[in-house]
This record gives sequence, C-alpha cells and structure tokens, in this order.
Amino acid sequence: MAASSLPIPGKRFVIGVPYVWLFVFFFLPFLILLYISFVDMGGDISPFKPIWDPETGVLSLKYENYLSIFRTEEGAPLFQTLYVEAYLRSIWYALLTAILCLVIGYPFAYFIARSPAAVRPALLLMVMLPFWTSFLLRVYAWKGLLADQGVINRFMMSVGLTSEPIAMLYTNVSMLVGMTYVYLPFMILPLYATLVKMDFRLLEAAYDLGTTPFKAFWLITVPLSKAGVVAGFMLVFIPCVGEFVIPSLLGGPENMMIGRVVWDEMFTANDWPKATALAVVMIALIIVPLAIYYHYTGDPAEKK
Repeated sequence: MAASSLPIPGKRFVIGVPYVWLFVFFFLPFLILLYISFVDMGGDISPFKPIWDPETGVLSLKYENYLSIFRTEEGAPLFQTLYVEAYLRSIWYALLTAILCLVIGYPFAYFIARSPAAVRPALLLMVMLPFWTSFLLRVYAWKGLLADQGVINRFMMSVGLTSEPIAMLYTNVSMLVGMTYVYLPFMILPLYATLVKMDFRLLEAAYDLGTTPFKAFWLITVPLSKAGVVAGFMLVFIPCVGEFVIPSLLGGPENMMIGRVVWDEMFTANDWPKATALAVVMIALIIVPLAIYYHYTGDPAEKK
C-alpha cells in the first residue's frame, strides 16, 4: 500500500467531525425519543422510567403508545384516527407548500443565475434578507396583513374592490401563504447553486438547431437542474411536515397538523410517551421514503 493512500490524522478529523455532530445532535436525541416512546409513565410525572423490570431484568416495552396511533374506535373506518388524519394533513400541506415554493422559486433562481455576475450578490442578499428578522415577527406580520381589519382588507375596501372584509386569516390559504413565504428561500438557494453552474451555451446550441425556447428549457435546463429541485423540495417539505408555529398562528382549528398534536400530547396532556411515539413515526415517515429514493436514484458508482 502506498504511503500517500494511508489515512492521515487531519483527514480522519475532518471526516469525523460531521459524524460526531450527527451522533450528538441527531442520533442520540433520537435514541432518547425512542426510549421514552416505550415507557409506561403510569401516574408519575417523569418520562425517564426504566423500560425493564428491576428484579428480573426483562424488558417491559409499552407498545400501546404506537398501537393507539392507528387504532380506531369500534365501527370506525380503518386508520381513521385523529393522529393519522393529522399525519395526512401535514404531508398534504407540506407537499402543497413545496410545490408552491418550486413554482415561485424556480423563476427567481433562474433570473438570478442569468443576471450579470456583478449584481448576483445583491440579488442573493435580497433573498436572504428575511433571515435577518425574527421568525415570529415575520409570521405575526402576515397576521397584520391578512386580518379582517388588516392592510389588505383595508386597501381593497378603500379602492372599492369589496364592501366588507374578506375572511383571509385562520384559513387554509393564509397558512399556505405563510409557509410558502417562510420557506421560499430554502427553495431558491439550492436551485440557484445548481443553475449558476449550468453551461448556457447548451441553450444557444439548441436555439441554433431550431428548438423553441420552451422546449429547450424543458429538455435542457430542467434536467440539468434536477439536483437543485430535489434538494430544494426536501429542504422545504421536511420541516413543513412538522411545522408548529405557522399553523398555530395563521391556520384555523380545522388545520390541526401533527406538530400541534405532538405539542398538545406533551405539554397539555403530559403524555410524553405518546408524544415521542408520534414524533418517531413522523421521523420514519420522512426518512424511510428518502432512504428508498436515494437508494434507487443515487450514483451507481457510490453503491459499489
């Protein structure tokens, strides 16, 4: 074996730092959640109880925390529970938000990538500028815009577009608007990072061969930006599934998403095992499809 191919301490350190970070701040907290999800709290207030019998040492796992998520009342349709409905609703709104961010963010990213190099930093700064403001302040600002006596309703009544306020707040639309606004930069930035590296001479060659602009965009630009589309979609979809603040402030009582259900189980009902079981299932709903997707779409050379 050549000396140059031996691992050096610096290389081990650089590779080991992200693994340590993931272990400490992801894998270890996940193990704690998994542990609590099998605990039987009984009448205690502490969720950190042993899951084994101290006398016999036999594991005593409470699977009821998971079974109750999918168990329905007698006569009710299969899997039609509050928790399953919250999961499905969360996935649906996260999917809609990701699609809206993609539809709005792709033209933005394409425009920035095609802009002169001198103005790109300023345009990217405008995209990232909302991050300089508190997340809660930005969400509360939308309440001021969409309220019955908010800016939008007052403007429409002042110009005669409507004679009375339109109910926009605490609806599906207001929640989607807030989620799209907050997560739009997470779609634009990875798309821009992909599009800016694209060789636009390919489009010029397609035009010379008689291709229409739309056909050239669909057959050249979109496939070459696939990595940015997937990255942006995941960066928006994954946090939206567990979103809690925006549905609570902008959504109505019928928009009960899984993040709010977990909050209620943990801090209102003080049922930590049920809350952590809900969180574990939510993580599985996200990670398992991602793992399957990357398994079948990853680079074949990396799988060997």
